[in-house]
Order: sequence, then C-alpha cells, then structure tokens
Amino acid sequence: MIEIKNKKGKQYWKSLNELADTPQFNTFLQEEFPGGTDELPSAISRKKFLSLMGASMALAGLAGCRRPVEKILPYVAAPENIIPGIPNYYATSIPFGVNALGVVVESHEGRPTKIEGNEKHSSSLGKADAFTQASILNLYDPDRAQIPALNGNESTWDAFSEDWAKLKEQYSQNKGKGLIVISNSFNSPSLLRTKKLFSKTFPKAQWIVYDAVNDENIYNGLHIATGKKYQPVYHFDKADVVLSLDADFMQLESNSVSNTIGFSSKRRVDNENDSMNRLYAVESSLSVTGSMADHRLRIQNSQIPSFIATLANELRKLGNNIISSSNLKGFGHYKENKQFLKVLAKDLTKAKGKSLIVAGRNQSAEIHALVFAINESLKNNNKTVSYYSTDEMVLSNKNNLFHAVSKMKNNEYSTCVILGANPVYDAVNLDFKNALTKVKHTIFLGSHADETAQAVNWHLPESHVLESWGDTRSFDGTYSIIQPLIAPLFDTKSMGEFVSILLGNDDTYHDFTKKTFKTFNASNSGSKWRKALHDGVLSGSSYKSKKTKLKASRLAQNLKTYSANFDEEAIEITLLPSNSTFDGSYSNNGWMMESSDPITKVTWENVAQISLSTAKKLGIANEEIITINNGINSISIPAWIMPGHADNSITLTMGYGRNMNGRIADSAGANILPIFSFSATSISNASITGTGTIVNIASTQDHHGMDLERLAKDAIQERLPDIVRESSLDDYQSNPDFAKQYAEKTIEKDGKLPSMWERHKYDTGYQWGMAIDLNVCNGCNACSIACQSENNIPVVGKEEVEKGREMSWIRIDRYFKGDDIDNPEIALQPVGCQHCEMAPCEAVCPVAATTHDDEGLNTMVYNRCIGTRYCANNCPYKVRRFNFHNYTKDMPEVVQMAQNPDVTVRFRGVMEKCTYCVQRIKKAEITAKNDNVELNDGDVIAACQQTCPSEAIVFGNINDPNSKVSKLKEQNKNYLLLGELNLGTRTSYLAKLRNPHPELNS
Repeated sequence: MIEIKNKKGKQYWKSLNELADTPQFNTFLQEEFPGGTDELPSAISRKKFLSLMGASMALAGLAGCRRPVEKILPYVAAPENIIPGIPNYYATSIPFGVNALGVVVESHEGRPTKIEGNEKHSSSLGKADAFTQASILNLYDPDRAQIPALNGNESTWDAFSEDWAKLKEQYSQNKGKGLIVISNSFNSPSLLRTKKLFSKTFPKAQWIVYDAVNDENIYNGLHIATGKKYQPVYHFDKADVVLSLDADFMQLESNSVSNTIGFSSKRRVDNENDSMNRLYAVESSLSVTGSMADHRLRIQNSQIPSFIATLANELRKLGNNIISSSNLKGFGHYKENKQFLKVLAKDLTKAKGKSLIVAGRNQSAEIHALVFAINESLKNNNKTVSYYSTDEMVLSNKNNLFHAVSKMKNNEYSTCVILGANPVYDAVNLDFKNALTKVKHTIFLGSHADETAQAVNWHLPESHVLESWGDTRSFDGTYSIIQPLIAPLFDTKSMGEFVSILLGNDDTYHDFTKKTFKTFNASNSGSKWRKALHDGVLSGSSYKSKKTKLKASRLAQNLKTYSANFDEEAIEITLLPSNSTFDGSYSNNGWMMESSDPITKVTWENVAQISLSTAKKLGIANEEIITINNGINSISIPAWIMPGHADNSITLTMGYGRNMNGRIADSAGANILPIFSFSATSISNASITGTGTIVNIASTQDHHGMDLERLAKDAIQERLPDIVRESSLDDYQSNPDFAKQYAEKTIEKDGKLPSMWERHKYDTGYQWGMAIDLNVCNGCNACSIACQSENNIPVVGKEEVEKGREMSWIRIDRYFKGDDIDNPEIALQPVGCQHCEMAPCEAVCPVAATTHDDEGLNTMVYNRCIGTRYCANNCPYKVRRFNFHNYTKDMPEVVQMAQNPDVTVRFRGVMEKCTYCVQRIKKAEITAKNDNVELNDGDVIAACQQTCPSEAIVFGNINDPNSKVSKLKEQNKNYLLLGELNLGTRTSYLAKLRNPHPELNS
C-alpha cells in the first residue's frame, strides 16, 4: 500500500507516487530516459564518442548514396482536379449512433490523411474530438476484413449472392417469417428508406436495433415526462449555472463536441470585468467534465436518485413548482452535504432560464424524467435546452434484443443477419453466441473478424465510412451527404449497399442516396445536391425544435412506483465507455490505445478505478490484480487508486479484452462485460478480492515531469516555480495582475530577469507564437491525436510506454491540487515544445541539428541529428522525444497510406518534437508569396488549434498586434511556463480561473 509522506508546500501533485516520494517517481523525475538504451561504456570520452558517431554517420552516408533501382511512371492522363503535392479537401459526415459530425477530410492524390471539423455543420462548427480524428486510422487498419468468408474460408460476393438468392426466394414466399436483422442505431434518411423497403418486402421479418452504449434512458425519461420521445440538445452557451449529474457531457456523452464549444464560450474570461459560468458536478468517478467543475461532489452513482430528489425538495422550498415530495419517496433522502444542496438550489433558482441540469445516459429513465421536470420549473426548457423529434431516428432498444435471443434459443428464426453490430461481445450475458448456434443461416456484415464474425457462417467485410456513399442527420436534423474519399481498399460493402443486395436493388448506393435527396428536396435537386455535397451540409435542413410540455400527472404516476436501489454497505461497481476505445469500436486503433486516458493517464489497458480509502478498506494495493465475482462470472483486472473517486465504488471501462484478430486489440486489457447483466451499467452484489499479484501499468502520469526542486535550486529561489497559475474569479477581479506576481518576480533585477547573453531581436517578418487558455482546456486529448495524425507520430507499444518512451509531441499534464487526497481539485496543462528564443537545447547540440530560424521557430534538421540526446537532457520542459527504435520499419503498407506527405517520417536515433506545424506555415507563406499578398491572421492554423473543441489553443503571428494570439498575450492573465528561466518562450498560458460559490468557497 502506498504510504503518503508529509509533503509540506506540495500544492500541486501529479500522482500518489509523487506524494509518497517513491523510487519509481524519482526515477522518472531525475532521468530523462529512465528506460535507458544500449549505452556506450561510461569511460569513453565525449570527444571519442563524437568521433565514433561521426564515422558511423559517414558510413551511413556512403551506404545511402546508391540510387533505388525501382522505376516509377508518371500519369498517362492526370486525374481531374489533382495536382501532385497539393491536397484536396472534401466535406462529408461521420455518423455516431443517431448523431453525426460534419467533417472536412484532407486528401493527397486520392488518399485521405486528415479529418477536421466542418465549420458549416451544427454538430462540429469546425471542431472535432479524438475519436473523429482517429477514424482515419481505422480506414487503414491492416486487420480489417478484406474478402468474404464462409465458415472461416475465403469466398466471394458472387458466392454469397447465389446463397442468398435461395433464401430470398423462401422468405419472399413466407413474407420473411423466420428472418431477423440486428443492427446498431442510425439516423440516415437513406438507411431508413432501406429499412422500410426491407419491411415491405419481408413484412413478417424482424429488424432489431441496439447499441452497447446508448441514450435509451434519456429518451424513455422524456417519454415519461412528456408522453413522447425527444432528442435534447443542450445550449451551454446560454447557461450561467450548470449541474452535471453523472454526465461527462464534454467527453463521453453524445454531442460532446458541440457541448464543449458551448460550455467553453461561457468559460472564457478576457479581462477582470468579464463573468463566467459555474459548474457543479456530482459523480462517482472523476471525468473530463468533473475535472472542470467549480464544485464537485463525489458520491456513488446509486446515491444520485436521492440527491436529485432532495435537491427537488430544496428547490420547492424556494418557490419552484416541482412535483410533490410524496411522489419521490422511492428516490430516498440524501442526508449528507446539506450546505452543498442548499447553495446549489439557491444558485439554480437565481439563474432561472439561464441554468441547466444534465443527467448522464447511465442514470435511469425516472431520473431523466425528474430532471426534465426540474428544468421545466426553472424555466430552462426551450431556452438552455431544446428538444427535437426522434421520428426519423432508428433508436436502440436493448429489450428487443433480449426477447429476440429467447426466440433464437427456441428455434423461431432460421436466418439471422447482423449489420455492423457485435452482439457476441456486447451481449455476452444474453448468451448470444449459444443462441446463434440455434439459427441455421447466420450472416454478418462487419469490418473485422471479431467475436461475432467468428460465430457465423457468412462474414462479409464492411466498408469504412470514408469509402461509402450515404447520408445522415444530426441531433437537430441537419442533413449531410456521406461521400467516399477513396474507393474501397478491400472487397467491402457498406451497410446500405449490403441491404440493397438483400433486397435485389440494382441501383448503386450513390443513386439510391440521390433519390432520397430528391424525395424531400424535389425542386432544383441537381444543383442543390452539388452544393450540399460541396458544403457538407444542406442549408436550412435542420428541424424546428419542439415546444415540450410537462405532463405532471403522467410523471407523478410513473415516479410513484420507482424505487432506488442503494445499499451503503455494498461496494458499487459501475460500467462506463472508455476514453480510448469507447464501446470497443476503437479497440484496434493504435493512436487511441496509446493515448493516455485524460484522467487516469493509463494507456494500453483498462483498470479498476478505486479510491484510496476503499483500497485500504479492502486491503488492495495499487496495480494489484483483483478478482471481481458476481456469483456467476468473474473477471481479473488491475486496481488503480484514483484520487477524486467515490468511496465504496469501483469504475470499470469497456471495449477491452477483445478477440478480433487485431494486433492492437487482442493483447489489451480485460473484458469486463461478463459480470454485468445486459441492460445494467452497475452492480452491487459482487465480491472483490486481491490476488497479491502486482503488475506494471503503462501510465504516463509521472513521465516527462519538470524537476521543480532542481529548477528552484538553480534559480536560487526559496520556493518552487509555479507551473499552473490559477485564482478564483473574485480574487482575479480584485487582483487582476496575480499571474504576473509569481516566481520570476523573486529574481528580477530592475524589473528585468537576468540573462546569460544578449537576446537576438525577432522583430521583423512573421513571428510565430501560441497562447493556451487553461481556463477552457479540459484535457480531452483531441489536440494530441490531431498532432499525431498531422505529424506522422509513431505508436511505440505498451512496453515502450512503460519505459517512458511515448512519442506524443504534445502531452496533457494533469495535476491534483490540495491536501485532501480523496477529493482534490484538478488542473490541466497541455505542454509541447515552447519554442524558446534562447533555447537550452540549441546550445548543447554538437551538430546543430536543433537550431533557430528567423521567424522564431526552434527547428529540427532530422538528417543532421546523431542522437546524443543532449538537447533533451537540457530541456527544462521535457518535451523532446527520441526514436529508440525504427518504429516505421515494419509498418504495413496500408498504414503508411495514413502518413502526411508534407511531414518527414523519422527513423531510429533521431530526436523530434513539436514544430508548430511548420509544414502548414511554409505552405501558407508560399501561397501568399505566389499571390503577392501578406498572410492574414488565421491563414495558418496549427493542427492542435484546428481541432480543439474548447478553442483553448490559439496560434498566429505575434508580430501582428491585431492578431488573436497577440491580443491573448496582452491579457493580464498571460504568463510563461518557467518564466523565471528567461528563455523567451513563444508559447504562453492564460491562467486558470475557478468560479466557486462564495458560500462554498472554504
């Protein structure tokens, strides 16, 4: 068990290892490369070492002089609209359940390489999340199913068509009796047409829809409250006070990109006269949303019903018209944190019409119904939250799958067609695999040879969305066309194409989609089709929101029978989607698997999150394998002690422990689904026992840390440098210059910081810089994945991450704050190369591989680098990464297609780091020069900046006083990381502000 030592003055800390001052933490802190490598003998002199390296470089140069013998051929006739070396951009849409994200995809000679948000689409507004960015790698996954297979043997589509023709004849005669289709949910007019045609052709067939992660409780809750299912769309940009009930609305809940954009707009503070929103979060496990909260209450999920009912009673006392407390007896009464509840109720009431309560998808339908009623009483409905029709959505219904499995076991189906879903994995507790053996003909359309593919007769490979035609609607009804960026890489079909084959439809799916477009856009459909295709959105296609009304008697009748299930003595185990794999859709995606979880900082596996107090109670050590047994099934998974986690609660994430013939997925984590019933997201009747086996977890939380004690000593300071600078909104308004009154002030002389030499002037031409607003950054990892996609950053694998060798150019440092280990505050800080004007790395490079250009960029000449790593050792920010191995040597050809041709691919023995996307800078400069114009602000957008949903990152020309980045750097909250070192860093930060309620600010 970790023993926390007395660490006075340790205001910010990254991990329990840091508080305990463990040898593991000190190893990462003191050694830039703790994993080491094959080192030369220590007795060798530096001069001798450099001469050896020089000789080896000379030999390498001789070997590299030979020209390749392969011959290349130019185009005979160049394809239309393609200029070699100049990318094209195409708008399309990526569906996520019944929502869709409008995107713009960069394509090089017909090869998609980068996904960005579409500014014209309501769900993205030009931004994207990590999952969207990583979708490009799913396209080039070498483990995708490539050809049809029958009983595990290679086959063809023609052979399947012949097989299906016999079955179709049978089902045409009996109207589809004995035929069942299982798919995930969708919101596509063309797929809806296809489904209706299927039902018309086979009226007695069944089409079952389910999602492993779904919003069923939200729709059912609104049905309880209003008599109809609606799709809520939240307007966080209109809300001054927000209460999140187990809702990670900025990361894992639906429509997270739009939610983050709206929330951040109310969080941004430009000067001391501005106001900002206030966020209350009530949750069991620390989430991305919870990390942003001004007040966070950690309670078990099973206590949330009693919490919301008690809040309703407090709101009623303040004159709000809410359902009678007699109808809420089954919810229980929350007896703790009475002051929190009273203050929250007053704050929500004061902000009537400008407040918002959001409940997470895991909360019951009754909770969502009650939340609707409270929002109604606070006059939030149709103001800070709008409601849209779900009539054209094909929604998930897990109960239908439950009943279908019973019928399968009773031999009521002779053919089962599964479209893209993975019920053998998702519905393991329905014993779906065994039920499938009772069906004579089983057909699966899927992208991988996954668990379901291995249990069927026919496995037919599914196309990626970037290889397909189709259409989508987003939550608010905005219509988009899905267009293929590339012809199918393998012998695959999309879901729409496949169902057309089942129906015998001869139209291509392009033509089918075009006909759908005409049905609701008949006049001038040709020109409107082309414009919608070009823009990625059909103008004016969004729905009008519905004016909802609470049906109080219906609500009361339903809530009277509700009974919350809470046992304060039991250990509650909660199921969540993963920040890396979601429901398993990204299990074989190396970028996502290696991207550290924003909260736990764990990579390559899932863990059992548990509080320190509960771990002590159970006698469990950090990283100890524990066994969780529900009486029927058991799982084994490492424990991960997590500050901020609720006591008597364990959180598990899904999407791991796969068996899908995937080189990434199959070795990662544990499948935790067997201990949960099919519809449940929590259990409380399981036993938890430690095994005594301690394993290594590939966590990055202590990697690349800045050695503050050493820096403080070198700077001759009495206290540590201030990495994260923050204040409350009230304190900022009374002391606007707080961010300037930190560590560097202690060593200033005559108002200036001491310098070793005279600084070079960078006052002409373009001068590039960046500002990062810590007040809106939520650590979602979108910037990190965008950087990985843009800059060809390699995946190194779990073992290398364990050694501290991950290659990400921008890391998100997560700090805990305060003395309460069980309930700390959170601070987040993205850190990439700071582009120092007086860069310590440059002074020690023996071959001038790292050097400065006249625009203020700290650049890398890769073919000059000999791998001494002196630069990394001399970097106080620890942002330089070293290629210990040639990570691209064995990269499959299909994965190489994802590489950005504008960025050099690095090899073994080379140092690399953030370049401010110099390729984008030079491209814009060349274009401007050719057009004989000056660059305007916004003409150069870094990859991290472009995707960031919170718009925390701003990049531009700091020599232009009117540029957005210059304006940010002029703010009184602006500061330099380790500014006391006087390195002239081009990246600066805007200090973080919190907005606690005065009555809770203790």
